Amino acid sequence: MPLFPGARKASRDSVRHPLFARCYARVSVTAETRAGLGSVRERMLAGLSGRVLEIGAGNGLNFGHYPGAVSEVVAIEPERLLRKLALDAARRAEVPVDVVPGEAEALPVKSEAFDAVVVSLVLCSVRDLPRALGEVRRVLRPGGGVRFFEHGRGGGRAMTFTQRALDRTVWPPLSGGCHLGRDPVAAFRDAGFELGPYRRLLVPEKGPRTPASYCVLGTAWRPDEGE
Repeated sequence: MPLFPGARKASRDSVRHPLFARCYARVSVTAETRAGLGSVRERMLAGLSGRVLEIGAGNGLNFGHYPGAVSEVVAIEPERLLRKLALDAARRAEVPVDVVPGEAEALPVKSEAFDAVVVSLVLCSVRDLPRALGEVRRVLRPGGGVRFFEHGRGGGRAMTFTQRALDRTVWPPLSGGCHLGRDPVAAFRDAGFELGPYRRLLVPEKGPRTPASYCVLGTAWRPDEGE
C-alpha cells in the first residue's frame, strides 16, 4: 500500500539486478573509507532537518549520517537485495528510517510531503531522468531542497568520448543500468530547480581516474511559486 492517501502505487520488484546488487553491496562499503565516500555523505547531509525522502537508498549507507534534527527518513529502494540490506541499516540508524519499494519515476508518496529530498549515486541509473526529477519536484514542499551527490560527464574530450562509448555498449548492462555521461547539474536546471552551491570533485581524490570518477556534490531547490 502507498504511504499516503492518493500516493502512486509502488511496484515491489520493478528493478532486478541481483548480481550487480551483490557486487555493489561489497564495493560500496569498502569505498566509504578507501575512496572517502563516508566524508562526502557527511557533508551532503549536514544541516538537514524535518521530513526527508531518500531516493535510491541502495544498502543504506547514508542512514548513519543523517543529523538528529531529521524527524523521519522515507527511503525508496527498488532492488530487492539492496532493500533488504537497507532495512538492516535502518534498524541501526539514530533517526527513524522507513524503507519501502518504489521507482524514482513514480514515487509512492504524497505531493509536497517532504522538506528535503536526497539523491546520491542514483540519477545515473534511473530509466527516465526528466520524469524522475519531475517526481522529486512534485514531492517537495515549495521552497524545499535537494541534496545530491552524483557522478557524470567530465574529464575532457577523451574521457567524455569514452563515457559515451561505454554508455552505448557494455556499461549499463554490467552496472545495473548506470550511465557514465549524464550531466546531473544540467538535468536539475532543465527540470526547473534553482541550483544552490555545488562543487565538482574526483572520487577517489587521488589515484587513477576512471570514467566514474567525475562527481558533483551540491544542492538544488524547488522554487516557491507563491513568492
